[in-house]
Amino acid sequence: MPGMDRCLEVLMVWLSAFVGAIFGKKARRKEREGESAGDPKLYLQEALLERKLPDIDMRQLVELPHGLDYNEWLASHTLALFEHVNLLYGTVSEFCTPASCADMTGPGGRSYAWYDERGKKSRVAAPQYVDYVMTYTQKTVNDETVFPTKYANEFPAAFESVVRRVVRLLFHVVAHMYAAHFRELALLRLHAHLHLTFAHLTALHRRYSLLDHKETDVLRDLEVALRLTEAGEDEASPRRRSPVVTQPLATA
Repeated sequence: MPGMDRCLEVLMVWLSAFVGAIFGKKARRKEREGESAGDPKLYLQEALLERKLPDIDMRQLVELPHGLDYNEWLASHTLALFEHVNLLYGTVSEFCTPASCADMTGPGGRSYAWYDERGKKSRVAAPQYVDYVMTYTQKTVNDETVFPTKYANEFPAAFESVVRRVVRLLFHVVAHMYAAHFRELALLRLHAHLHLTFAHLTALHRRYSLLDHKETDVLRDLEVALRLTEAGEDEASPRRRSPVVTQPLATA
């Protein structure tokens, strides 16, 4: 839809500024010799909490600009998150094998099962799970009946529920990268990019209530460490304000 181009343009300007601010800063120091290679909370170490942004609240990134459609805004952010998560995972995919990652796990021993289109549950190795996620998401965002790009095509009534599933699956991939591949990302100096992607996903979720708090609690300590939320803030009741839209919202 015509508004989609404007959404993407606004979003890309924000993201370019944020990414440039992050990668323009050098790491404060290299990893110390002798760090435990199996430390599941390596991402909480002060030296690696590099998500330096300009003095702009991350929530401004996801706030719906006046005059833009809510569904198009959600679609733009979903596409951006998919691209960033896919690129990040691609940099460490060679380290994610059925042997090294026999289960799809997140921090704290969280394990994720895959549910197919019929609702059948199965346990698969992490690389297979991620492949399912990326294949499903790519198919979904390329479906004109779900993510319309042509003039006069409308978003489906259940569009927000589709976004919720995509964001939840992308969160699982992010959680796995933190749990199993953060060391590789840090050595590649891509950990700040992962933190930014996590911050973006978190801000979008907390603004529009896209995830269940039971999903996000595995990285709650990182939210606090990155100052995305306060330690005492109740995520079970996100502060969701009614968005300004140019047409009535479709019900999920």
